[in-house]
Amino acid sequence: MKQKLIFEERVFTYQIDFVGHVNNIVYVQWLENGRVHLLEAIGMPAHEIAESKGIVPILTHTSIQYKRPFFLNNRVVVEVWISRLNHASAIMEFRFLNERNELCATAQQKGLFINRLTMKPARLSEELRQAFEKYLIPE
Repeated sequence: MKQKLIFEERVFTYQIDFVGHVNNIVYVQWLENGRVHLLEAIGMPAHEIAESKGIVPILTHTSIQYKRPFFLNNRVVVEVWISRLNHASAIMEFRFLNERNELCATAQQKGLFINRLTMKPARLSEELRQAFEKYLIPE
């Protein structure tokens, strides 16, 4: 069954900027957490892929659209899924919702899998493709 990975983040005082809401850079940290959670959910933590498969995921593009701010004590629900899975790359989608289920931000990241020795693009094995397909919801 295709699904989104859903997890929660907390808003801490040090993440609040001078305007009184969550600083924009925090979203980039939440994106990183989402990628880590996704790799763990498919059973392939980043260090394991690097060690056992010889490939590492890198980012080639990040885009964030801010809809409404998060404030201290907001509940942050993060949804992550893959909208496109190519031979050596993937596009990940993110949605950030508050405790009222209001959409606060969306994001998209393109990742590339590279051979950690040659630093050139590496095609995903059938095993890895199948693992990622659990979270593949095409556009």
